[in-house]
Formats: sequence, C-alpha cells, structure tokens
Amino acid sequence: MANAKIIQEKQEAVKVIADKLASSPSTIVADYRGLNVAQVTELRKQLREAGIEFQVLKNSLVRRATEGTEMASLNDVLSGPTAVAFGGEDVIAPAKILNDFAKKNEALKLKGGVLEGQVVDAAQIKALAELPSREGLLSMLLSVLQAPMRNFALAVKAVGEKKEAEA
Repeated sequence: MANAKIIQEKQEAVKVIADKLASSPSTIVADYRGLNVAQVTELRKQLREAGIEFQVLKNSLVRRATEGTEMASLNDVLSGPTAVAFGGEDVIAPAKILNDFAKKNEALKLKGGVLEGQVVDAAQIKALAELPSREGLLSMLLSVLQAPMRNFALAVKAVGEKKEAEA
C-alpha cells in the first residue's frame, strides 16, 4: 500500500515539474554544490524578489518530466545536485540573476536550461545574461533613431547663426 502511495506522489511531482517546464518562458539548471546556507538563502531571496521559483529537484523526476518532449535533451545536464530556476514573465531575469551570482560565488555553476521551448547550454545562458535589459535596449534604439534628427537640427541652427553673423 505504501508503494502505491509513493508512486502516486512521484507521478504528481513529475506532472507538476512538467507543467512548470511547459509554462515557464525560461528555466535555468544549476549546480549549487559548495554554496553555504547563507549564500543559498541570499540567492533564493534575489530570485524570489524577481518572481522566480527556485527548487532543488531530483534528476530522475526532471528526466521523467521531459520524456517525449523537445526538452528531452535537457537530460544531458542532469547530473549531480541540481537546482532549477523557473522564470516568470521576464525571460532574461533568471539568467541575469544566476549569472551575476555565479560571478560572485564560483561554487554556483550554470549547467543549461530551456529558453522559450529551446534547450540551451551554459554558454548561451551566459551570453543572454550579458545582454542589456529590455529598457536599456529600447533606450539605445531611441538614441540611434534620434541622432540623425539631432544632427540635422544642429546643422540648421549652425547655418542660421552663420547667416545672422554675416548680416
């Protein structure tokens, strides 16, 4: 009787993990070995503030959750102690927070993840984390679009001042 109950609990856990993987726009898998309790608590706090769920999961349960999906290649990084960050609305936030934390605490190692349904490796996650925020990219675009207008206005002003000086 106890075996049936345990199996049912594990099946439910696999279903919950599969639902989170499917609904999360970004999921990052990390190795947390070597972090002390204070460091893990700080990491969890930073992730929670950004609306990101961070859990230590059994590799076997995650493997079962990815079976038969396009995320099955995620199984390649599921070895050793595994912590998984399920992102919220911001796709880049989990990558940025975990990458910044890994820079300060070398014990945290990014293994890989899933970004909008595509399995990515640690190098791709780090590259994504190095990108400026959405607001930063929009401000860069705005300044690029404004530059020609600003230069034209300055040229017209300079011509006008030159004509006034001649007159």
